[in-house]
Amino acid sequence: MSEDQKFSIRLHVYDTEMVVKINREDEEYCRKAALRITETVNNYAMNFKDKRSEKEILYMALIDIALQLEFQEKRNDTSPYKDIIVRLTEEMKEMLNNDKQ
Repeated sequence: MSEDQKFSIRLHVYDTEMVVKINREDEEYCRKAALRITETVNNYAMNFKDKRSEKEILYMALIDIALQLEFQEKRNDTSPYKDIIVRLTEEMKEMLNNDKQ
């Protein structure tokens, strides 16, 4: 999608209002992402406001969200299945070639 097909939306992320230019079909995801960031930072701020700096709280929230993403990607890793399918396909081809001979 070209730059001229994007549009601007205003997002509230934690304590900041920001304007971002996005593809129309990504709006829901961007709004949900902003909400997730805000909720995560608020959670850490509630629990650590007196013990940590705001910068540390933001980093803790970033790590939390990044860990969630890493765990999600690991759960969705299909490469072991692809490897098995490739191996089985090769074995089947070899068996079929042997049967033809």
